[in-house]
Amino acid sequence: MGADAPALERSAVRALVTGAHGFVGSWLVPYLASQGDDVHPMDRSVDVRDCAGVAAAVTSYCPDAIYHLAGFTHVGLSWEQPQTALEVNAIGALNVLEAARKCTRIPRVLLLSSAEVYGEVSEKDLPLAEPSPARPVTPYAVSKVAVEYLGLQAYLAHGIPVITARPFNHVGPGQPLSFFVPALAQRILDAMRLGQATVAAGNLSSRRDFTDVRDVVRAYRMLIEKGEPGETYNVCTGQDASMASVAKLMAELAGLKVEITQDPSLVRPVDIPVLRGDPGKLKAATGWDPAYPLHDTLQDVIEWRRSAG
Repeated sequence: MGADAPALERSAVRALVTGAHGFVGSWLVPYLASQGDDVHPMDRSVDVRDCAGVAAAVTSYCPDAIYHLAGFTHVGLSWEQPQTALEVNAIGALNVLEAARKCTRIPRVLLLSSAEVYGEVSEKDLPLAEPSPARPVTPYAVSKVAVEYLGLQAYLAHGIPVITARPFNHVGPGQPLSFFVPALAQRILDAMRLGQATVAAGNLSSRRDFTDVRDVVRAYRMLIEKGEPGETYNVCTGQDASMASVAKLMAELAGLKVEITQDPSLVRPVDIPVLRGDPGKLKAATGWDPAYPLHDTLQDVIEWRRSAG
């Protein structure tokens, strides 16, 4: 299967998933299985920075498709660990692509970039479409720009059918507490238990385009099936919400009357004011449309944290 390989139209594929035990992977793996795919999660002991280890894991399974989810995912932490972010994301992607070249039948590969590559934009630039320039302002974003270009080079030079997803913020049950929504859900529930009148949060003025993780994994499978090799696709809803409005809604859903206050210690060194994407290219290519409104996603996150105790 080369650069001109047709889309995977059949219902089931042999799918290898890196990062299968992470937040998105924990939703993607069962979703693929529910669609009849033969899913092989890459062993979590394999470090994506280990070229030989990745090659062995990929070639031994000989997949039709690779979903490369493994990576350094925390934007804020990338300021403290820029080298690790670059190594895990860029070198990891390179190793997966090199492993794909070694397969007897070259698989389609889905690489994950991020809306962070767009950087700081003004209102007139919104919504952000795929041709918008990359202007990374965080070490994490730089690593994702590298991922995109590694995928493009693999497609142009070696004919590997690489599709790149550029997801905006995605949320849902199971997301690590180091991220805004689950962390705030936990603080709200803690405040209810302790009878506190205030809850601390990070930057409340920034606005983000939130997509439910269950919609995200559907988009990823559709891109593997119908995405055009060599192309990049936004994964987003086309609507943005301020962190302040999200925090207010979460408190209401939890049944708590509380003041949400911004804690300077929770604010990143550089935080992009607004990100809102244009999902038109993804919808045109695959027919995807989000099924989960933000209200329902936030309710599910709160109930997940409540059940966690």
